[in-house]
Amino acid sequence: MSKNPIGLFDSGVGGTSIFKDLHKLLPHESTIYLADSANAPYGPKGKNWIIERSIVNTELLLSKGCKTIVIACNTATTNAIKVLRNNYNVPFIGIEPAIKPASLKSKTRAVGILATRGTFSSELFRKSTKLYCSDVFMVEQIGEGIVDLIEVGKLNSPEMTLLLKSYLEPMLKANIDYLVLGCTHYPYLIPQLKKLLPKSVKIIDSGKAVANQTEAVLRAIHLLNETIKEPKLQFYTNGETSVLETLVPKKAKINFLEF
Repeated sequence: MSKNPIGLFDSGVGGTSIFKDLHKLLPHESTIYLADSANAPYGPKGKNWIIERSIVNTELLLSKGCKTIVIACNTATTNAIKVLRNNYNVPFIGIEPAIKPASLKSKTRAVGILATRGTFSSELFRKSTKLYCSDVFMVEQIGEGIVDLIEVGKLNSPEMTLLLKSYLEPMLKANIDYLVLGCTHYPYLIPQLKKLLPKSVKIIDSGKAVANQTEAVLRAIHLLNETIKEPKLQFYTNGETSVLETLVPKKAKINFLEF
């Protein structure tokens, strides 16, 4: 099974930011990525819906022979990973906002978090906040509209700039020195965020940590593919393929699929 692919799923194209860190660390691994763009964003849809949709994504990836599944979506992780782990005999690697390192390193004791409504309202997020951030002022901002703009190819649009400015304003007033990105779509905003934020504010996302954890899990269960054979990089979307094409390697195979 070591040559079987790693599966990834997200509410849309954002999880490709996780794929990039994963592929960089594990270049010999084949991957299958599901972009559920027809249902993006997941955040406003409620826990039960998110769990049901995560099950659909999981079963599709398992039907294609995936040896492990990366939930490349903060909202799906925080709402559904416990259910998935209890119901499927395959390793799941999740992603959640990197509030622990931000809170430990913050000098101003103020940290900004940009995430989806679904992530903020989850039990897992609240537990993490209580555990790591008792002495830190957390400026929580729902990134309403960001995912929608990215999914239709408006990453660098004037609308996006206006949204980001309005979301960063209360964080800057609070004198944050760390900004935590709590959605896998958001790393694509880093070039813009760096222009809007003072150099003293550091931006944290979870891509490298997820890649490292995936490697550790596969190594522990002896499923790393360390052959030199060219891997297959497959992407499936139930939305427009054009945005996905701009974010993945040219050698990748992109398919439209209703799911």
